[in-house]
Amino acid sequence: MKKNILGVAVILALSQSIISSESNAAGFKPAPPAGQLGAILVNPYGNSPLTAILELSSKKPTNVTVTVHGKGNNGVDISYPVGQRTMNTHDGIPLFGLYADHNNQVTVKYTLDGKNLTEKYNVLTGAISNKYVDNRSTTVMQEVKVKTVAKGFENRLYMVNSHTYNQQGSDIHWSGQKGKDAGIFESTPSMGSLTFDNAPMTYVVDTKGEIRWWLEQDAVYDGSDVDLNKRGYFMGLHDNGKGGITFVQGQRYGHFDLLGNVESRRLPRGYIDASHEHNLMPNGHSLIRAAKSNYENDRGDVVHTVRDHILEIDQQGNLVDVWNLATILDPYRDALLNALDMGAVCLNVDMDNIGKTAEVKIDAPYGDIPGVVAGRNWAHINSVEYDPKDDSIILSFRHQGVAKVTRDKKVKWILAPSEGWNKELSTKLLTPVDSKGKKISCTSKGVCDGDFDFTYTQHTAWLNNKTGTLTVLDNGDGRGYEQPALPTMKYSRFVEYKINEENMTVEQIWEYGKERGYEWYSPITSNVEYMEDKDTMFGFGGSVDLYNPGKPTIGRINEIGYDDKKVKVEIDVLSDKPNSPHYRAIILNPSSQFGN
Repeated sequence: MKKNILGVAVILALSQSIISSESNAAGFKPAPPAGQLGAILVNPYGNSPLTAILELSSKKPTNVTVTVHGKGNNGVDISYPVGQRTMNTHDGIPLFGLYADHNNQVTVKYTLDGKNLTEKYNVLTGAISNKYVDNRSTTVMQEVKVKTVAKGFENRLYMVNSHTYNQQGSDIHWSGQKGKDAGIFESTPSMGSLTFDNAPMTYVVDTKGEIRWWLEQDAVYDGSDVDLNKRGYFMGLHDNGKGGITFVQGQRYGHFDLLGNVESRRLPRGYIDASHEHNLMPNGHSLIRAAKSNYENDRGDVVHTVRDHILEIDQQGNLVDVWNLATILDPYRDALLNALDMGAVCLNVDMDNIGKTAEVKIDAPYGDIPGVVAGRNWAHINSVEYDPKDDSIILSFRHQGVAKVTRDKKVKWILAPSEGWNKELSTKLLTPVDSKGKKISCTSKGVCDGDFDFTYTQHTAWLNNKTGTLTVLDNGDGRGYEQPALPTMKYSRFVEYKINEENMTVEQIWEYGKERGYEWYSPITSNVEYMEDKDTMFGFGGSVDLYNPGKPTIGRINEIGYDDKKVKVEIDVLSDKPNSPHYRAIILNPSSQFGN
């Protein structure tokens, strides 16, 4: 009821701003109360307060374009076409990119009854709120520092996927189960990764550092109730190419649009703890990284697994296929696990253990802890990419490497150092080569001669759709399967590989970040992908300065010129609490969202 009252208040305020005869500082003259179309409804679905709908009132406009004007003389204009399907869906024209707590200036152009019309509106919005951080109400949730924006990049929009980090842990967990030998496998309340749970902060920032879109947290999350359908990490965002964005969150997955419509389903029965990735296949099926409940592992214990199953689900929610990596990559290795920094070994930041290496114990409890048995975090798959050329999937295993797995559940290749693999899986390792195809010598821990480096604790192993190469965010923890003499010797990279599957070779063809050293180091989270429209590598370092005690963590948005490796865009978003990581960011294209 409260939302409805606020909505009416906004509409009344909007009506006053439209009827006003005063011109604004930019020279705008308010449109007539109704214009040729209908009224404007701010926050039409109650979840997206920086959007509105201009109602059609049974009219049939065509050739529609919208421009939400930037603040003052230097603000960023957001312009986009609106397609017929979008107007049909909402019975109106979406107005996206409004500033919070502002009298926004909007121009709508369209054709009606053979006439080309231009209408100007003032659209009033209120502040955005985050009840999970001091119940704050403001125009910006996280401090934004714009450092570099090159000419031609001024109109970029970036959707940041962050969270209100709860360092006290979650109030929900799965019930523990005892193994056959209770003296070794004690009952534990943290089986699986249900406790991977925090309130989302999902917003769009422009190149002036202004927030231009916000998703109400209550649309997807409820931290005041133990409702598994609205708990977990809201993440795995991708433009679905159909006017929406994918997400995955705990026990459900789905899509949302920029006007605030959220559609979701529960995971198929028997599967739990989805996080990190929800990617779409060309046929519209969802690829989701989840886990299996009540799974009997190699030791005969019934456990909930951790981040090691891939589900293919069709549009109706039917489970089409399952990749059980707990069997496909069995037995697992601990080569990297033993070298990880315990400060963030499982994405649970622990400032008391920064710099300490992980200790993999055979008698450790099950749950979201490092280990080499199903029921522990042995894999930590954080991205899934579909390769249509051979109907296979490419997986980033934070704790193992990057691997390609076929439809018939066979490992096709592995991109990782050779240490720790069994005889069968060792035959699947890619051999590093130089640009002339000559083999590059590497140690078993991955220390290589020449221009090549493996990835360590990497994220987002995604294909470049233009070239078929593989782009990876190389976080860099445990590089060479050891911790360096000084933490400040660590670095992260955007890296691109060319893989020859016939010859089983891999060539490193592009990298950026090593030269920037520790100030650019992002130990966890993050993403990178090639952007063909600007010929850049776009990436997000979600955890820069994570290990700087008491300081905000930086989420660093970057676009790097592919040819010249110059920084075209660098924007930092700062966490609302110290030592709190962000997850990913994506480039948002309003034309893709509304143009159909």
